[in-house]
Formats: sequence, structure tokens, C-alpha cells
Amino acid sequence: MNLVEGNGARIPAIGLGTWELRGRTCARIVEQALRLGYRHLDTAQIYDNEREVGEGLRASGVKRDDVFITTKVWTTHFWPNDLERSAKESLVKLRLTEVDLLLLHWPNPQVPLAETLGALAKVKQAGLARHIGVSNFGVALIEEAVAACPEPLACDQVEYHPYRDQSSVIEACARQEMVFVAYSPIAKGRVKNDRALARIGDRYRKTAAQVCLRWLVQQNVSAIPRTSKLERLQENINIFDFELSDEDMQEIFAMGSAREH
Repeated sequence: MNLVEGNGARIPAIGLGTWELRGRTCARIVEQALRLGYRHLDTAQIYDNEREVGEGLRASGVKRDDVFITTKVWTTHFWPNDLERSAKESLVKLRLTEVDLLLLHWPNPQVPLAETLGALAKVKQAGLARHIGVSNFGVALIEEAVAACPEPLACDQVEYHPYRDQSSVIEACARQEMVFVAYSPIAKGRVKNDRALARIGDRYRKTAAQVCLRWLVQQNVSAIPRTSKLERLQENINIFDFELSDEDMQEIFAMGSAREH
């Protein structure tokens, strides 16, 4: 598995997003993903599935230290005392002593960012998270967060796919040596019906979704596609045996600048 590195974190380039996965389905998909070779799991407090993600991890038989696990603190827990308590609750549900990455899920202007980041840094210093970061932060907020946080921020997780131009945020992350993690990387399934991506895929004997994920990986981005279908798990990770040409890359980039969705 290719890795994307930033501020000490080494994040697998493809992971499993678990938004909207619940109950036994969630645990089963996590277990199967790990058996297929996934080593990056993404969950969040607000997803209400941390317990099932932990169950899937244990059922897989894959060693804990071989899996990069991300969870996120919801915005209502951004005051310092709440944030630490929330992080500990997530660990109890996951049945882990630490996560690899703990993120602030969305900006919350109701709580001073410096206070929230101070608490996030303390969670890391206490050994509850190996790395910390943010999610859904734009360029200005990234810069404000980096300046205010006592510990390095490892990543910004943002929606990114061919129909959404995130070049300015990717550049901001690069300036701060942060990993850019793309959620909804296949645009909630829309890319599979994209004729241009399918045409490119025909040249490589790959699907439109595989072309899309390969496009992300070649930008040194980590992508976390979500699926509830076992057959899609294999498809989404089977992208490391081909390489898109510069012309293909530029054609896909043009989709985002031409029409934002």
C-alpha cells in the first residue's frame, strides 16, 4: 500500500470511509476490507459506528499496529473539557488505547479555535492519539490552525473528487506539510456514470471509479471511498497496477474547474 506522509504521519493512500455504515453491515465491511489489504479506516463520533469499526478490526485478525485508524470529534464537543472526554469515549467504543489520527470534524466558530486546538494537542500529549488534524478547513482556517496549535497538524480531510476544485486547499496543506485526505472521492457514486472517466478507464481496463481514485493517489492525496458492497471493496483498492498519463490527469483536472458540483 502506498503511503502519504505529512508532519510525522504515514497514512495509507486508500482507506475505507464508514459514513452511513451501521451495525453488522459496518462490522462486516470493515472486517472484509482489512482481509483484502486495506490498512486505513476512517470513522467519526457522529457516525455512531465506532463500536462496529472496532468489532470489524478485531474480527479481521489483522494486528492493531498495522492499521491506521482515524476518528473525529464532533463540533458540540470542542470546549477543552468536552473534547478530552469525547476522545476517551471514542476510544472506549473502539476498544483501543489510542487512535492514529484524531480530527476536528468541522470548524465551529462558537468556540475559540485556539482553545479547541490546545485541547486537541493535550489529547495527543496524553497518548490518546498519535497524530491530530482537522477536517473541512479552508485555506485561511488551515493557516490559523497551524499558527495556534502547540502540536503539528497531520492532515486536513476535505470533500474532493473530479467535480470539485480543491487546488488551493491542497496547496495550503502542502505548504504546511499536511496530508490532504479526500472524502467522497468518487462523488457519492456519480463518477461511475461519467463517460469521460469511463473512456479513460477503457485504455487501462479499469472502471471510471478506479480512474478517479488513481487520479487522487497520483496527486499524493489519500482517499477514503465508502461502500457497503463487498465487490466494490476490491475494485477500490485495485488501483496500484496502472498509472494515468499527464494528459489523462489534466483532462480530469479540467472537470473541476469547468463545473463545480
